[in-house]
Amino acid sequence: MIQAAMNLPLDVETYLQGELESEIRHEYVAGEVFAMGGAAEAHNRISLNLAFHLRAASRGTPCGVFISDMKVRVQEHDAFYYPDVLLTCDPHDAHPLYKTSPCLLVEVLSASTEVRDRREKLLAYRSLASLRDYLLVAQDQRRVERYRHREDGDWVYEVFEAGTLHLGCDALAVDISMDDIYEDVVFET
Repeated sequence: MIQAAMNLPLDVETYLQGELESEIRHEYVAGEVFAMGGAAEAHNRISLNLAFHLRAASRGTPCGVFISDMKVRVQEHDAFYYPDVLLTCDPHDAHPLYKTSPCLLVEVLSASTEVRDRREKLLAYRSLASLRDYLLVAQDQRRVERYRHREDGDWVYEVFEAGTLHLGCDALAVDISMDDIYEDVVFET
């Protein structure tokens, strides 16, 4: 009798070890892994611009800023994701391979990831008690969508096409203008 091959779910420890040895990054959701693609120049510039301004503002604080290669663990969704920018100000959030208490997460939108960023990751990230802001940043136009977690527990949706975003995590307050976010970004026509 021939039996069908079984796809056994991957456990977290095997996933984390595999990521250390792999040449490509993978996101993990409930035992399944998904390969991550590369990013275009605009995507990289936007991520770096945001990280640069966050890092400058967070110097001398317990906050840490990470870009693209640091995972965030979302325990409630049994998931590990690679946000484009991650800010954590929790001094106990010290795991060397992933963070669990980000106060800010940023995803730069691309055609291949936008639906996942808007649905799956939005739902997962909003389950993080520490999260204050989730930004979805367009790379084909000047547009930032912000999901802000208010102190009363509600989430507020805002869209920025000009002006300045006021971001805060614990004692850290950062103002980042749209010009700062999109510095040196050339939009394709």
